[in-house]
Amino acid sequence: MTSSSGLGSTSITLQFNLDRDIDAAARDVEAAINSARGYLPTNLPSNPTYRKVNPSDAPIFILALTSDTLDKGAMYDAASTIIAQKLSQIKGVGQVVVGGSALPSVRIELNPDAVNKYGIGLEQVRTALANANANTPKGHFSDGQRMWEVGANDQIFKAADYQHLIVSYHGGSAVKISDIGEAVDSVEDLRNSGYVNNKPSVLVIIFRQPGANVIDTVDLVRAALPQLHAAVSQAIDMRVAMDQTVTIRASVRDVERVLVISIGLVILVVFVFLRNLRTTFIPSVVVPVSLIGTFGIMYLLGYSVDTLSLMALAVSTGFVVDDAIVVIENITRYLEQGMKPMQAALKGAQEIGFTVIAISVSLVAVFIPLLLMQGLVGRLFREFAVTLSVAIAVSMIVSLTTTPMMCAHLLKSEQKHGWLYQTTERGFTFVVNTYGKALNVVLRHSFVTLLILLVTVALNIYLFIRVPKGFFPEQDTGRLNGSVQADQDTSFQEMDKLLKQYVSIVSADPAVDSANGFTGGGRGGATNSARMFISLKPLEERKVSADQIIARLRPKLTRVSGATLYLTSFQDLRVGGRQSNAEYQFTLRSDNVQDLTAFGPRMLAQLQMIPAITDVNSDQQNRGLQTYIEYDRKTAARFGISSQLVDNTLYDAFGQRPVSTMYTSLNQYHVVMEAAPQYWQRPEILKTIYVIAPSGQAVPLNAFAHFAPDVAALSITHQGLYPAITMSFNLKPGVALGDAVNQIQAAANHAGLPPGMETFFAGTAQVYQDSLNSEPLLIAAALATVYLVLGILYESYVHPVTILSTLPSAGVGALLALLLTHTDLSIIAMIGMILLIGIVKKNAILMIDFALAAERNEGKSSRDSIYEACMLRFRPILMTTMAALLGALPLALGTGTGFELRRPLGITIIGGLIVSQVLTLFTTPVVYLYFDRLQHWRARDRPARQPAEALGSET
Repeated sequence: MTSSSGLGSTSITLQFNLDRDIDAAARDVEAAINSARGYLPTNLPSNPTYRKVNPSDAPIFILALTSDTLDKGAMYDAASTIIAQKLSQIKGVGQVVVGGSALPSVRIELNPDAVNKYGIGLEQVRTALANANANTPKGHFSDGQRMWEVGANDQIFKAADYQHLIVSYHGGSAVKISDIGEAVDSVEDLRNSGYVNNKPSVLVIIFRQPGANVIDTVDLVRAALPQLHAAVSQAIDMRVAMDQTVTIRASVRDVERVLVISIGLVILVVFVFLRNLRTTFIPSVVVPVSLIGTFGIMYLLGYSVDTLSLMALAVSTGFVVDDAIVVIENITRYLEQGMKPMQAALKGAQEIGFTVIAISVSLVAVFIPLLLMQGLVGRLFREFAVTLSVAIAVSMIVSLTTTPMMCAHLLKSEQKHGWLYQTTERGFTFVVNTYGKALNVVLRHSFVTLLILLVTVALNIYLFIRVPKGFFPEQDTGRLNGSVQADQDTSFQEMDKLLKQYVSIVSADPAVDSANGFTGGGRGGATNSARMFISLKPLEERKVSADQIIARLRPKLTRVSGATLYLTSFQDLRVGGRQSNAEYQFTLRSDNVQDLTAFGPRMLAQLQMIPAITDVNSDQQNRGLQTYIEYDRKTAARFGISSQLVDNTLYDAFGQRPVSTMYTSLNQYHVVMEAAPQYWQRPEILKTIYVIAPSGQAVPLNAFAHFAPDVAALSITHQGLYPAITMSFNLKPGVALGDAVNQIQAAANHAGLPPGMETFFAGTAQVYQDSLNSEPLLIAAALATVYLVLGILYESYVHPVTILSTLPSAGVGALLALLLTHTDLSIIAMIGMILLIGIVKKNAILMIDFALAAERNEGKSSRDSIYEACMLRFRPILMTTMAALLGALPLALGTGTGFELRRPLGITIIGGLIVSQVLTLFTTPVVYLYFDRLQHWRARDRPARQPAEALGSET
């Protein structure tokens, strides 16, 4: 639980466990609000409200309202009363925020000197205004046949009518509002402003509910826009200022294109190796059938087609065809030996069936730990793992049923091959013979090969420590978030000027499509802050990345004095539930406010010296200006003046106090009372304020009070009920989050913080730490699961170890590929490494199955068996590896929207497959022979011990 309190408002954020039903949690929150209502002030302008949203989420849609004839109050009224209410009812919409202005109001701007002249107290003016409006039942008349209700002009709606409102009498003459001030048609809160591309605007900012489909929600919002525009004044221009789904749709289209390219490359691999259209057609059918079956299961599970699910399908194209390739290659081998198609299909499928099951089941087993993974990351990738598992299961079923059937009916036992086949066949034969010679050499020097395997294990540990660690790859989504933080003594008037300057600078950049900003409105934040939402032009049009745009804007933005604009690139995958000026957060928490006040700036200075991070800032806002009024209670008591009376008088003068309510058919509006603007711009005006004592005497405030300059907190934050300070930061280009986290932890350890002060990462950085701690466990769990599954399938403790010996080389290849391409070991890359556990063991399974069959059925030695298995299975091993590699190639080389998210997955798979393909073709036979010798040694040793054991049992 975190909270942020500013002048006049408080925002409390509650984060629940992922297994908690959000609707049930909302009911509990509502009950807690109702039970706490008695502890809150009785004069709240409105009751507390709650929304089901993720505070770290950026808006999914922004509408900008502008007009050449209407003022911003009228536009805000239309936006708040009509547009926001209708949008809130749309499925998937979690919150609608209207910014840039306030509801229309009649403002009573008083002249304190005139009020004093007539001897009237501000409380007396407030009472007169409150009594000017009434909207209560007045009864009715009724005779035997008819009934009349009683109506009256008991409400005043226009400022001109308030001018003549009588407040009091002085010297026998009526004192009107016009005598002591002025009534103007304006807005409730003057301290609000909003802009779209340098033009004053009212912004309608839409956030989605947790779990809602973004595209479906935005489609519903867009469908409602014509009706909404027709429901408001046609003098209002309504335009879409930001649409999050533009880049999401583009990213999905790019992944769909990657999926098609991957399918094409996989089919090409099959054709290159088989060189027969009929034979190529059969495994090619497996891909679309598997994908269609997967889509069906996804529909039943309620999954949507998004970036992650499509990425899973793109990866799956490389190995869903593996089972079919293995089956077809084995059937083709028997056809080449002269068997009839039906016999070859039956014998080949029967012989290879267990191998296919072992490959598929062990591959699905890899995802079991991912399915059981807890936390945000586990929830995020559960759909990814399920999609892949379903695709693999469907492909296994198709390969064991449809593929043999198609082979029996489509393939021919005798085929005449052309020159292309003969030429390429000689090439394949040369490669196979070369491999056979190399394998003989390796088997003669098996100890050296085993040492190489042990070196790869050590290299994995070294590279895992060396490779930079990250969370999610930074995406260029075409949207930027901006947070303006001004000096703590900044007024609203100055804040408005600063915001206009920033909007002007950003919107002038040629890569920016629209720049939206607003300030004011409270919502628990400080008065010296503003928000900006920036939409960039399409990537192919702007030609530069979002990070490059931020870098070239920074020098221009630093020329604006008195404030800082922090820009971050919005991410589609955003977790953590925290909102701040930068992407990552680090928190200090203590029950001692004095310690926080003293050590907060010290810790901030330490972080600002860290070279890996930038945009370091703090939410500690405790140096705002304040005029402190100290009452002389004895003197005030002599006049009969209470502290409450003084507070009310000051609120009347300087608090934009709602004093009366005007009711209409659509909404209710307030009469706001305050000193005229020229009287609330300097503290010296307090000397002109008089308090009317109960005796009727007008007593100047300075007769019983002293004024002194002081400092005050603009905002106060808590986390877990304790005062806290959160510092946020961004990463410099090329810096991994893991490196930054280590440097920040080192700085905190050397900061000399007092005992009892906690330091911890929050938001995205906290989730990163949790995921980093779980990564080794996740890999270990995947290995253990695969070992157990293989042990059950082979009924052996040894053969699963032989199969798993292929993994160190894959790990080395994946980590080396990440280092060479300067890519972080992110969550996406880690998923790739887990996938490799399932993919690369396929080579060993193909070898070991045939070697075991040769030993059992043909009585061959273990060396001859594994050698023959390697030679026979070389072509399917090469085919399946190339299919998986080329299936991942578009992910690694792809461009377009969102490619940053897909790239680490492709790089990891390609790097791991290349190195493992080269090494496992030689290391697996060696490991197989060593374990075979170990089994024979144990078998020879066992009979030698049996007589002794028997003798012992007889005695």
